[in-house]
Amino acid sequence: MSLDLTQINAVISDMDGVLWRGDHVLPQVVEFFNFLRRENIPFALATNNSGKHPLTYVKRLEEIGIPNVEPWQIITSGTATASYLQTQYGEGTPIYLIGMPGLADVMLEANFVLQAEDAAAVVAGIDFSFNYDKALTATHLIRNGAAFIGTNGDLTFPNPRGLSPGAGSILAMLEAATDIKPVVIGKPEFAMFEVALRRLGTEAGHTLMIGDRLNTDISGGKHAGLKTAFVLTGVHTTNDADALRIWPDETFSGLGHLLSMWQNA
Repeated sequence: MSLDLTQINAVISDMDGVLWRGDHVLPQVVEFFNFLRRENIPFALATNNSGKHPLTYVKRLEEIGIPNVEPWQIITSGTATASYLQTQYGEGTPIYLIGMPGLADVMLEANFVLQAEDAAAVVAGIDFSFNYDKALTATHLIRNGAAFIGTNGDLTFPNPRGLSPGAGSILAMLEAATDIKPVVIGKPEFAMFEVALRRLGTEAGHTLMIGDRLNTDISGGKHAGLKTAFVLTGVHTTNDADALRIWPDETFSGLGHLLSMWQNA
């Protein structure tokens, strides 16, 4: 195995496709996190879903048997975007937000004012009520000089009806209307991993990124200098690795397989 698990001091894990698929909890997830806690290996959970507040994930984790996860351990593309904005603008800065209520709560907690008037930036994430009016407002603001920030570039996301338009589809429309490329924060961009590493207080070379998407989790982890574990319980397969030319440090059938190898390392 090319991945030396004895050198791993911290873990960043994706959630959907790694811990669960929809409502179905994947095998040995609880056992894996019990192992991390027993070995005093800190962990963070990172998702490109900007629509939900971190507390929503804390509650879900408790329900599936992983209690006492702190909100700071949950890094959404929304919270990472708020962290990025705080480095660029002061408290009380107006921003125009395209997004779900969970993202709005994150921005309000970061002390931004949500309004179109005098907006310094347009922040766009997944928005199930996105419409022409919102696109029109965002387009005019960006064309008049507002910064264009995207929570993540995922063009689609899976739901029970099949692949559905994601935040990246909204960004693509606004880019076409403004001729401006957005600054994108979520995986595979470095900003997301930078926030996670800072919160964990660990070095990239001794931190393991676990994910099911090669073009976000694995590609982003590798570019950020992390070790990468690709699990086959989500979106991509080993055939996709060759097609995309993105190869992880190691591939596992799921968290149970990774747990077994780590326990025996």
